[in-house]
Amino acid sequence: KQPALEYLKKAIQAGWYDYDHICQDNDLNNIRNEQEFQTIVTPLRYVSDYMFILKKAGNYNPADNRSLPKWTYQPADNPKLVALRKAFNLDSIAGKGSDVFRMINLMQWVHYLVPHDGEKGNPAIENAMSMIRECHRDHKTLNCRGLALVLNECYLAMGYKSRIVTCLPKDSLGVDQDCHVIDIVYSDSLKKWLWMDPTFDGYMMNENGDLLSIEEVRDRIIHDKPLIINPDMNWNRQVSETKQYYLYHYMAKNLYMLECPVNSEYDMETRATGKTIAYIKLLPLDYFDQSKTLTSSTSKDTKFTIQTYMTNNSELFWQKP
Repeated sequence: KQPALEYLKKAIQAGWYDYDHICQDNDLNNIRNEQEFQTIVTPLRYVSDYMFILKKAGNYNPADNRSLPKWTYQPADNPKLVALRKAFNLDSIAGKGSDVFRMINLMQWVHYLVPHDGEKGNPAIENAMSMIRECHRDHKTLNCRGLALVLNECYLAMGYKSRIVTCLPKDSLGVDQDCHVIDIVYSDSLKKWLWMDPTFDGYMMNENGDLLSIEEVRDRIIHDKPLIINPDMNWNRQVSETKQYYLYHYMAKNLYMLECPVNSEYDMETRATGKTIAYIKLLPLDYFDQSKTLTSSTSKDTKFTIQTYMTNNSELFWQKP
């Protein structure tokens, strides 16, 4: 048993094991009841047991009154959005039917429009018209952020209020550079935000088939309530997504913190000289650094600035348009 425990220590230090792998590895069964095993493994749970970490991060503070800028949504009559709608015939792609039906059709169109590659960056000009044309012309891909930006602008062009949402891990060790970016779009018929993930062609439902928001999905994961993914979720038409991996591993890790641009508009993330982009980040009360109210970073060369406002107030973050 002692050699096995020593091996486990070295394997964890080398990064060969996370908490999930330890739980699933039957070769460790003969030492699981050892006190030293618990001593070695318990600290790992706080950095790599994503369900455990997320469940500890369930609480927000609706009384947090730190000053935040107001959310804005560019109207569909903006000339650039009008041009986008006409250029790609978005009315035909959305089809006829309920707003939810049309929203799903647009999300699925974006999913199949440009392949996803999370290892590569996006074109420098980050608007839908430019990214789609450049990717088709040069056989390029988009990462999850690029796909979410395209879908967001398509929603705005069709008159739907929407935002991109960066879903972030806790990353208390400062080593996890992975996040995921999806969209929320407001359904007037349902009076709620809806989760739309163009990377995986995904939307979320409860046991009754009702579509859900990010806020609802996060709460259901934390409180072990039923969740359903649409059955055709996939990655690049090559791999089918499973609920177990997508929700209870990948998104459980990345639903710890959430961040949105304040102003949802065409070309909002292209890094132009002198431009300022403001974001609001929703922190759970469990987060280890609650000291900041606003951070700001400016490029010396281009004077491009990113501002990030912090809040614990989930009601303000998910405010309806």
